[in-house]
Amino acid sequence: MMEAMRRKIPSLQALACFEAAARHQSYTRAAQELALTQGAVSRQLTTLEDFVGVALFKRTRHGVTLTDRGRDYAAQVTIRLQALEQDTLDVMSTQGRGSVLHLAAVPTFATRWLIPRLPELKAAQPDLTVHIETRTRPFMFADTPFDCALFAGTPEQVNQWAGTLATKLVDEVVLPVCHPSLLQGQGSLSAEALVALPLLQQSTRPDAWRQWFEAQGVAAPQALLGARFELFSMTVAAAVHGMGLALVPRLLIMQELARGDLVVACDRPLANQRAYYLVRPVGRDNPAATQAFLDWLLLAATDLMN
Repeated sequence: MMEAMRRKIPSLQALACFEAAARHQSYTRAAQELALTQGAVSRQLTTLEDFVGVALFKRTRHGVTLTDRGRDYAAQVTIRLQALEQDTLDVMSTQGRGSVLHLAAVPTFATRWLIPRLPELKAAQPDLTVHIETRTRPFMFADTPFDCALFAGTPEQVNQWAGTLATKLVDEVVLPVCHPSLLQGQGSLSAEALVALPLLQQSTRPDAWRQWFEAQGVAAPQALLGARFELFSMTVAAAVHGMGLALVPRLLIMQELARGDLVVACDRPLANQRAYYLVRPVGRDNPAATQAFLDWLLLAATDLMN
């Protein structure tokens, strides 16, 4: 009988020690994180270096630092350990039943539009579990555990995302809104009147106000000025508290508009060709779960537009 071939894989303990030491650039801090002695970490790393046959660390006056080969190896080991941890959590979360979808999503859309509708997805697809993490910009799917991504952008931006397929879900209608007190009882204002009001800036869309005023044919020298926020949820909160005008997608503020916490300051949407898409990597496994999620999303988006 042919003897089984032994895989060239180091022990998981050695890899865990290596990943922690590489991240901290310190055997001591790695030992503290892993609840081991420094000597135990050092022995594991010596064993690992002997196994791979190259030096992974070099000593300096301030401790240790990665060699060039060690740096490359650490980047790959980190990805593999994260994937292994995620696979383990997936099995634990579903007890081996059903399918799991790992989704990257722009944060405010996920919080305000997707998550409130997840009970509907669970009713339609009871065996599908969706794990969500936030991403605001395109990334390489090969470097992540994600099966797909909810992304907001223009067709050009989506088409430049290499190695992916994109399905448009819903167009984005962006309007200037504010707390009613900012209008002082005047109702909807003209585009020219908005020039004198404080503007709230979105750091992921730094040119949004300039583009809006240009589309209205209005000169606005202060279009780039104002408090800047990273997420739409932050910008919306600032607008609700009367800090200024926010330029945000209508579908993200439906509740605030319905409650009267926000009002449309000028009913002229920004025609920017942006939309929300589901982006999938070409050739990635888990197509059944991704397709089921996409089918449900398309139905939900159709209901939103009706």
